[in-house]
Amino acid sequence: YQRRVRGSMSLYTIRFVLILDSDGHRILAKYYPQEGELSTEKERQAFENTLLKKTKLQNAEIIMLDKYIIVYKICADVIFYFGGSTEENELVLLTALSSYFEALSHLLRDQIDKRTLYENLDYVLLALDELVDGGILLEADPVEITQRTSLKSKDSDVPLAEQTLPEAWKTAKQQLIKAGRKILEN
Repeated sequence: YQRRVRGSMSLYTIRFVLILDSDGHRILAKYYPQEGELSTEKERQAFENTLLKKTKLQNAEIIMLDKYIIVYKICADVIFYFGGSTEENELVLLTALSSYFEALSHLLRDQIDKRTLYENLDYVLLALDELVDGGILLEADPVEITQRTSLKSKDSDVPLAEQTLPEAWKTAKQQLIKAGRKILEN
């Protein structure tokens, strides 16, 4: 009994995160395998094909496949998958998926489709890095993920008209500070 409890209390809750298009092509694939799990590219491709076949025509949020619990969300022409071991709490996986999806929705202005994900792959990858590190769930608040991702990938050359209100406010504040420093220097 103690061995089972100790084994199920791991911080490494997420074994993989996948975003596939409706044809099964990868948009994003991050694996955090334990020893001997999906370690080769051939195994991963076969697993992804089986996963797509099993989930493409279903209307569920959660499935079990091989030795994984998988939560998924279909949106337009893409499918988001988060997987963990069968001993993992599916609510943790569902929370991670929901947080990631909501953060991407904010970052991409509610346009989540294949084309938009490819055009904004930097946001997609940065948001995932803010959410998960090595299979450990770091952050579950989509607002925090959005803010951190926006700060890391923000271009200083973005026109003011294309910035969100918080970005525009920050830019204006930085410009005022610069102007104030120039006045003090003269």
